[in-house]
Amino acid sequence: MASIQLLGRARQAFNAADPFGPRINRLALVTDAWRPQTNGVVNTLVRLVKHLELEGMEVMVVAPDAHFTLPLPSYPEIRVACDPWKAIGRIRGFAPDAIHVATEGPLGFSTVAWLRYKKLRFTTSFHTRYPEYLSARVPVVPVSWGYDLVRWFHGRAEHTLVSSMSLLHELQGKRVGGQLVHWPRGVDADVFNPIHRRDDVYTGLPGPIWLYVGRVAVEKSLEDFLRLPLPGTKVVVGDGPSREELQRSYPDVLWRGYQFGPELSAHFASAHCFVFPSRTETFGNVILEALASGLPVASVPAPGPVDLIIEGVNGAIDDDLHAACLRALPCSRERARASVVRRTLRAGHDLFRAHLVPLRPELAFPVPRPAEAA
Repeated sequence: MASIQLLGRARQAFNAADPFGPRINRLALVTDAWRPQTNGVVNTLVRLVKHLELEGMEVMVVAPDAHFTLPLPSYPEIRVACDPWKAIGRIRGFAPDAIHVATEGPLGFSTVAWLRYKKLRFTTSFHTRYPEYLSARVPVVPVSWGYDLVRWFHGRAEHTLVSSMSLLHELQGKRVGGQLVHWPRGVDADVFNPIHRRDDVYTGLPGPIWLYVGRVAVEKSLEDFLRLPLPGTKVVVGDGPSREELQRSYPDVLWRGYQFGPELSAHFASAHCFVFPSRTETFGNVILEALASGLPVASVPAPGPVDLIIEGVNGAIDDDLHAACLRALPCSRERARASVVRRTLRAGHDLFRAHLVPLRPELAFPVPRPAEAA
């Protein structure tokens, strides 16, 4: 009921006349996470852009692919822009009605600095625990310093969109952002569906099949799952900088690398339980995909899982991940799917659009009228 009321308010806000100017038709979306990266943030933003464009909005994605980049140390799959200031010229040339800055990377920080200097209005979203990830890769940087940067990044945003209520309350406690907005994620329940179950996906492997899907990186705490004395077979779908070392240490684990499209759907639908060991998540889109596929989920407590998992109904949460796995496995596949099937992608996309703001009360980049252009 709360989700329905939230969506209703979002649609009212979107359909209401904007007192600050015309309806937003041109959006600049600034993100340091974009294709060809494969992760939840990229998937979320790619689906969002596709939806907005189908709804008639013109979207310019400002991403590293248009810049000179270098691989992120310790994570070569991620490339970072070395000339982020060049994005400002592209944004000005595009003349957007609104700007949304999605990530705390070089492009994000450079754009926010310019927006703050120009006193322009903008929105942000909180996708990644930037302070914790920064400290994990550069231990000399205290987490507190990272949160100082994050508070600066989101401090002037008109709205900061957050994926779960538990994370929203946590950010409030850390004084991150001014106006935090719950931005619930949705799932394509046709793509992730028990009907995609196939007998050949895990042929010859002893069951039950314990599945992990996601990045293979230090912040995912994947080893907490791999070392568990579970019956059956552990399967990892995904890749990342920690894969080579972990694959040597756990040769009995089935390492499938990246899977996409129908193959990914089949890997979800054909397993018996999804295991989510990460304690640093902001949400975990893969949990929605697992549940929609009829997989109960075992997780440690973290924002996202605590909002999605109902003990004994669609999974289990416990600081003891082994105990969570054993309690989650017998949960009903039908009830797992039913718990998320109404969380549509469209609802989240509509709420995002409803909270965009014009750059200024008057258009910051006015488009000349035909008579003026003549």
